[in-house]
Amino acid sequence: MDIEKYRVTGAPPTVYYIPNFITENEESHLLKSVYSAPRPKWTFLSNRRLQDYGGVPHEKGMLPEPIPKWLQTYMDKIDALNIFDGKKTNQVLVNEYLAGQGIMPHTDGPLFQPTISTISCGSHTVLEFKENSELRKKVCDILLEQRSLVIIKEELYSKYLHSISEREDDVLEDIVNLDYCGEKYISGVKLKRKTRVSLTIRNVPKVLKCASLSISQPVQARDFSGKTEEQVSQYVDIVYLKKILNVLLIFGIS
Repeated sequence: MDIEKYRVTGAPPTVYYIPNFITENEESHLLKSVYSAPRPKWTFLSNRRLQDYGGVPHEKGMLPEPIPKWLQTYMDKIDALNIFDGKKTNQVLVNEYLAGQGIMPHTDGPLFQPTISTISCGSHTVLEFKENSELRKKVCDILLEQRSLVIIKEELYSKYLHSISEREDDVLEDIVNLDYCGEKYISGVKLKRKTRVSLTIRNVPKVLKCASLSISQPVQARDFSGKTEEQVSQYVDIVYLKKILNVLLIFGIS
């Protein structure tokens, strides 16, 4: 696939938008697989819940964990686009957004290759980009249709904040990729949100090679509702350190 024909003009470099990247049957299979995951796989935040596959990124290096076959298929499909500068995808973040839920303006940070690819299942949403300043000036809005793929890289990834507003419907105004979307999507149309599951497939460059075997342990599902990002980060650090200790014990290192 030549992704250059899917490059969206009118937005800072660079965004690619591919409608109908997966079929309805593939979407159903993905949703069934996500919701078949055991409860301990979910992490509960105040405005959404999520699953991590491949490992939890950390500044000291990601402890790799096995990728299920149902997910590897789509990682391979992304890898075939060669959007990660020759590197392979190795981590997937699954987010579930109920209608009305969103995520505050943020950047994905330096732990990842500066490229993200996201498949949307179950519903559309509008991805908003703003300047990384106190004024939060609008840069552009991108409509993410059901079953679409969006690829964000370079300046748009690193320089600007991205977010999803907490609302139950979207009025399509000033959407930079509207010409790439289906005929029913025209300026001024109001779209009702449903439950959306996103799969953000990416590359984590720093991986601990000594942990090439599965060292994950069953844990109870974590509910971080009402917790600050710092508190969530502290918990991730504790889990990370526990896994490091497990690696040391496995290899007899002291």
